Amino acid sequence: MNFAKAAFVGAIALGFTATAALAEYPERPINMVIPYGAGGATDISARTIAEPLGAAVGKPLVMSNITGAGGATGSVAAQNAKPDGYTMLFARVGSHSVNPAMKATLPYTLDDFRFVTVYEINPVACAVTPASGIKSMDDLIAKVNEGGVAYSSSGVGSLLHLAAAMVLKEFGVEKPLEAATHIPQKGGGAAATAVLNGTATFLCTNSSALASFVSNGQLVPLMVTTPKPVAGFDAPTAADLGKPALEKLVGWTGIAGPKGLPDDVAEKWGKWMASATADEGFRSKMEARGSVIELMNPKDANDFIRGQYTIFRALVDELGMRIEG
Repeated sequence: MNFAKAAFVGAIALGFTATAALAEYPERPINMVIPYGAGGATDISARTIAEPLGAAVGKPLVMSNITGAGGATGSVAAQNAKPDGYTMLFARVGSHSVNPAMKATLPYTLDDFRFVTVYEINPVACAVTPASGIKSMDDLIAKVNEGGVAYSSSGVGSLLHLAAAMVLKEFGVEKPLEAATHIPQKGGGAAATAVLNGTATFLCTNSSALASFVSNGQLVPLMVTTPKPVAGFDAPTAADLGKPALEKLVGWTGIAGPKGLPDDVAEKWGKWMASATADEGFRSKMEARGSVIELMNPKDANDFIRGQYTIFRALVDELGMRIEG
């Protein structure tokens, strides 16, 4: 066999090898980074979809809670991973919309990730206790204008912090950061507890985090940031209240890999997620928590996330909420 012929045969063999390797992904378990702690909205979403998603993938999914810095620690772990599809991230509104808008020293940007989908939308709901005597957003805004009202959040620079400020601003409260006292807590559960025990008057958080409190009557929803009603929440929508800008104020969960994730890997994730989100068990569990299951393709997911970032960044700059340190 002469050299040219040998090279030609070798190239064909190499092509077959590459095609076989491509078809074999995934060959081993996939590490799924959850950048928030157990029991939170991201963790609940990730572990609920794990079974149908694992069935679609055909390999084990290793769920890893890598927490800290408002989702940044886990996000950096995924950012620095090899872009081969074996480390993927459950990206969240806090880690990839709020953090980039709020924190000047964040060790990553949206360009450091390739989003393969957003699959869950969590409307934001504002809620109070029945004992507060507050029955509507008008009641709440009146009390805020009187003074002495506090709201809780899962921490400075969190979605809950930004949400309350945005809601107050949209309802005409002047200097919302001064009109109501912000009481940051260590996590969303603690933020809800602060309202339950009277430390704070209200909170605005993901519907999924409030669903159990609303269903058992411990908290009363005053509004949801959607154009349509949310199952289980007997409250007016942002559209009902004439506040369409608040429809952009939603939580979400998606899946991302590091920048450089190959097209073929992203395509496989699209197919797997289509199968997983069609699972009736998954949908019923998430919808019972007030979530909306909406599968976005990579382009729509990227446009959605960047659109949220743009809105949040403008609000942060307007209100002077940017964290420089």
